[in-house]
Amino acid sequence: MNCLEEVIASISTERVFIQTHNFPDPDAIACAYGLSELLKAKGIDAEICYKGSIDRTVTAKMVRLLNINVKEYISFEEFNKEDEIILVDAQKGNSNIIDMNGQEIICIDHHPVYEHIDYRFCDIRPDVGACASIIASYYFDNDIDMPADVATALLYGIKMDTADMRRGVSQLDLDMFYKLFMMADRDILTNLDSSVLHFDDIKAYKDALSTIDIREDVCFACAGYECKESLIAAICDFTLTLDGINLSIVYSPKKDGIKLSIRSGGKYLSGVMAVNALRGIGTGGGHDNMAGGYVPYGKETGSKVGDADIVRLEHEIKARFLKEAGIK
Repeated sequence: MNCLEEVIASISTERVFIQTHNFPDPDAIACAYGLSELLKAKGIDAEICYKGSIDRTVTAKMVRLLNINVKEYISFEEFNKEDEIILVDAQKGNSNIIDMNGQEIICIDHHPVYEHIDYRFCDIRPDVGACASIIASYYFDNDIDMPADVATALLYGIKMDTADMRRGVSQLDLDMFYKLFMMADRDILTNLDSSVLHFDDIKAYKDALSTIDIREDVCFACAGYECKESLIAAICDFTLTLDGINLSIVYSPKKDGIKLSIRSGGKYLSGVMAVNALRGIGTGGGHDNMAGGYVPYGKETGSKVGDADIVRLEHEIKARFLKEAGIK
């Protein structure tokens, strides 16, 4: 059996959900949308769900322009233990995905595996730049017609996760990009590529630029309190373009901890560095050139957190990444 046939054979109930990682980006939503339409073509209805708001993000714009039906997971009671869950662009046990009340039976992802999970079926390819490329290949491998909206979503997911084919690109990404480009709605793609910043987002860039701390070829910046997940990543991509910078770490203090985005230009391995630097105080991981992390306050500061506690934790995080980079 090929991958799509394995997916279908693994489903045994009528209540099926496709779950993305928390605060999903365009690649995650594109994967979920593409897979849901594939399953629909095979007579299986699957609802797309996620945790974390996507309001005022390019992901929300993509959902609106392509009329993608998604549902934000609010309550544990919304799902039954018998429900079957397909994970896309994420893996069970990672820090960026909530454990929903159901059975994670399938995983389709492109991130490194840090914890072995016994799924009924998994298709995990860390060498692929965008998970959307994997889902797109299912269409072509099975000669299934792809609607223009699906092609547009998958193409945009590939564009975003590979930074317009400049980051972590595999042969599969190249092949799928070429095929999807001929099928996608160019007007919607142009719309998605424009007007993606809100006026309030400029403050996050201002905060980051005013707090830039460069140590040799490593750049740190704080995007301000409660910065959106997608915006932290975007600012991290931006700061990596500074001349002489090979590693960028942008972070935002939030209510319960500090969220980090890590980007590297080849000299450093972002995913490995995130795992090692945050071990013992938080969690981290990802690809060689893009990763993320989270450090809860409880492990360093206790239940009461003040500005001084956050500053001390920021210094600890910086020191750990500089040690991993071999910088004193």
